[in-house]
Amino acid sequence: MNQFLASSSSAFQAQISTRSLASPASNARSTGRSSRAKTIFMGTGKFIVGGNWKCTGTIDSVNKLVNDLNSNSITADVDVVVAPPFLHIGMVKDILGAPYQLAAQNCWTGKGGAFTGEISAEMLLDFGVNWVIEGHSERRQLLKESDKCVGTKVKYAVDSGLKVIACIGESLEQREAGKTLEVCTTELQAIKDNLSEEDWSKIVIAYEPIWAIGTGKVATPEEAQEVHAGIRVWLSKNISPAIASSIRIQYGGSVNPGNCEALAKQEDIDGFLVGGASLKGADFVTICNAAQFSS
Repeated sequence: MNQFLASSSSAFQAQISTRSLASPASNARSTGRSSRAKTIFMGTGKFIVGGNWKCTGTIDSVNKLVNDLNSNSITADVDVVVAPPFLHIGMVKDILGAPYQLAAQNCWTGKGGAFTGEISAEMLLDFGVNWVIEGHSERRQLLKESDKCVGTKVKYAVDSGLKVIACIGESLEQREAGKTLEVCTTELQAIKDNLSEEDWSKIVIAYEPIWAIGTGKVATPEEAQEVHAGIRVWLSKNISPAIASSIRIQYGGSVNPGNCEALAKQEDIDGFLVGGASLKGADFVTICNAAQFSS
């Protein structure tokens, strides 16, 4: 176990132990993805990797990155979504080949209008962008997006026809206080409050512990699996076992070519949301191909 997480391990285990793992969804997952398929009502269950390019890049560097992606081969059965900065989406759309899909890093809470600096779901769809990331911790922390705001954004994006990568995750302080699942499920509750059960077929959950984003620190595969399992139990109890089984839950937080295989082998990790490593074409392709190790 990572030394900096050791003090929070027993508290987190206590959170898990208070939640029954005997739901149909969790039983299905305990026997592997082949059993899981028997209970899928919505969604494909296919491994999904997202690349969040954040506020980085120039025309030259983005061209190089796209060329690197196009020249490397994704051989695994995986959905791949990349989210360039808004200014570069058009350029990337024109030159990035299959199997890559495009996402935006954010969109507004409603229809477009007099909202300087924002972008609407309708504008993204009109431009051929079918995915959006909502609720990333950097927006929650730096731009003070509340749980309620994120829930509203997710609902409007879904209603407009976008598919959403909805981010949740705890700080190191919250982790050490044993509040990991409390934080994650509170953020999920704000999304749930806005969605119908049918809406969840358009949602991918990205669990991104804030302490691991861009820090080089990463949860061990077992630690990440514990949180993903806890999230799935909450979904089973609060939405439905069918949604808990079918929904895809990504792990994000310093995923790299060296740790992606071990993470992908975990039962409840259905993909990755990748930051820094998504800016290196060969590394990102290696991470995408880790889907072949998914159980």
